[in-house]
Amino acid sequence: MLPSTTESDSGCRTGAVRRRRQAVLERDVAPGIHRLQHASTNAYLIEDGGAVILVDSLFPRSRPHLDTALATIGRSIADVRALVLTHAHFDHLGMAEGLQREGVPLWLHQGDARIARHPYRYRTANSRLWYPFRYPGSLPIFAAMTSVGALSVDGVRGTVPIEADAVLDLPGSPRVVATPGHTDGHVALHLPDRGAVISGDALVTLDPYTTRTGPRVVAGAATVKPELALRSLDALEETDATIVLPGHGEVWREGVRAAARAARAAGID
Repeated sequence: MLPSTTESDSGCRTGAVRRRRQAVLERDVAPGIHRLQHASTNAYLIEDGGAVILVDSLFPRSRPHLDTALATIGRSIADVRALVLTHAHFDHLGMAEGLQREGVPLWLHQGDARIARHPYRYRTANSRLWYPFRYPGSLPIFAAMTSVGALSVDGVRGTVPIEADAVLDLPGSPRVVATPGHTDGHVALHLPDRGAVISGDALVTLDPYTTRTGPRVVAGAATVKPELALRSLDALEETDATIVLPGHGEVWREGVRAAARAARAAGID
């Protein structure tokens, strides 16, 4: 059932929303990779040779925080060579249309091209409607997302296609790891020289729909093919990365193999 709406509880939820909509930059979560967190969602800046790529793009109202993060590392939007999307759900597509209008190329697996055009039309294994009743702790998370523009994400077209196993000719030279299941075209990015894999929502350490923490696959409220998502953990495991940089939650530093084992054990809600 939903929590009671006493003044005390309401104040606690309001405070939780306020905290979650604050943006935080964590520098060098892996060598030359910085995490920008906003409304319980992560984007990553990868530096290489004076240039930057942005991986995932948060929410429409995250843009001032992106500019501040770039300035903090001595860069500007002019140094951003590309936005690479792990997938096209609204909480990762966020600023993409605005950045594209400014000339930043958007790179995306074409399995997610339809979602990118229509970011609120995507299939899921389970209905999202009952999750807030079972997991009322998710309400401040989604209220914070809404407050930073989650309901006003514009679709995009004209993306640069990326393919599985390709090494992208971009700063950091990330290798594309196909990790379908959360969405049909979901990919992770492996940076072997930095010991890191950006897992997007193929493996998270916070599930926004259940508020459960620790390595896991996102609930069926946002995952289209749960069994395939669990199988995609094998591809992440094969990177043998030391550091896992998830789309939601804290950085995992105990190795991707341990993370994948924990995620399998956790299952999918």
